[in-house]
Amino acid sequence: MEIKVLHQVMEWNEDVSAEVRKTLSEKKVCLINVMGSPGTGKTSLITELIARLRGSFSIGVIEGDITGQIDAEKIAALQIPAVQLNTDGACHIEAMSIQHILPQFDLHALDVLFVENIGNLVCPAEFDIGENFRITILSIPEGDDKVAKYPLMFTDTDCLVLNKCDMLPYFDFDLGRVEKDYRGVNPEGPLFQISSRTGDGLDALTQHLEGRIRAALA
Repeated sequence: MEIKVLHQVMEWNEDVSAEVRKTLSEKKVCLINVMGSPGTGKTSLITELIARLRGSFSIGVIEGDITGQIDAEKIAALQIPAVQLNTDGACHIEAMSIQHILPQFDLHALDVLFVENIGNLVCPAEFDIGENFRITILSIPEGDDKVAKYPLMFTDTDCLVLNKCDMLPYFDFDLGRVEKDYRGVNPEGPLFQISSRTGDGLDALTQHLEGRIRAALA
């Protein structure tokens, strides 16, 4: 019975995600789903990408959290349209929530909509929210075993970002292991080593994302 209920939930989410994707396609908006653990640097990366992309694209942000609006306030301070989405305990964002929140934005005035998903390496990977592509962030302090432990998150992503690489000298982190594990589940997926704090690696990541965004909007 539990399997049947889960199957129905997933089918329902797929139907709604298709509607979200159709709406955004008609409005020429690229939706980017940013996923990763709490503290991995999702908000910091989004703010750095905004700084680098806002000259070329009009950007909005949906900030997902269990509760509060700390991250949305950081985005709004950049004069970027931001809406806080609180799940009140749910460990992921579903397509229905995105569908309900889209009217809060002037989609005609946007090119890119970032969604910062709930900090979690499990549930968000299972739910298509109508995104054009996914970014998964893994930070050095989290450890080098996360791809092996949570393979779905890294299998179903379009881009892996290793953040906080400036901290490599202080952690026993095996870059080779992460790359090997990642290639085992996602052979063609791009991998970028960056530091949101120092800016290292961000130019290459920005160039890659700009190409993906232009392709999605074409």
